[in-house]
Amino acid sequence: MSQPHRLDRDFFERSTLVVARALLGQRLVRLEEGDLRTSGLIVETEAYIGTEDLGCHAKAGRTPRNESMWGPPGHAYVYFTYGMHWMLNFVTESDGYPAAVLIRSLVPREGLERIRQRRSGRTESLLTNGPAKLCQALAIDRSMDGVDLCDPTSTLFVETESQIPDAHVIAGPRVGLITVPEPWKSIPWRFRVDQARITLLFDEGGC
Repeated sequence: MSQPHRLDRDFFERSTLVVARALLGQRLVRLEEGDLRTSGLIVETEAYIGTEDLGCHAKAGRTPRNESMWGPPGHAYVYFTYGMHWMLNFVTESDGYPAAVLIRSLVPREGLERIRQRRSGRTESLLTNGPAKLCQALAIDRSMDGVDLCDPTSTLFVETESQIPDAHVIAGPRVGLITVPEPWKSIPWRFRVDQARITLLFDEGGC
């Protein structure tokens, strides 16, 4: 495989659905003090697209909470939910159009001792298998909101890693949109790597 490099603006400045699918298999990296790396391979994402998407925060218009979502592609949109959890999204498409990809699950790769400490001794498969869990594991909070993932000096970014074949990708409805009306409740904008492939990723390294 070629040397990993940071994903650039062109990667994010595309259809949100294309970006959500293409992120599978790429490496999310958090640089910590002393340039220590904490990272994981992205194995689940969800797309949220525009004010017409009733599952998307943008349906309420532009607010202080979702301001980053309206900004340039390739930036982080981090928000607080349920009074206790941080959630990480990547802004997509064009500046001024509110669209983003929620990062839902990772397979840990680097900084495993820090991840285990932050996740209080959970089993390996439960360390980063949810959007709030991965934020806790990688110490991602509101301070990361608006961060430019494409800035060479950024401490939060995505590196090229591996391509997940279509045969190992499952598309389906997004999670938790219980009160959202159709078609937005069931639209297949969630992309995930099948469990068999995730198991192989764990076996190949990291955990």
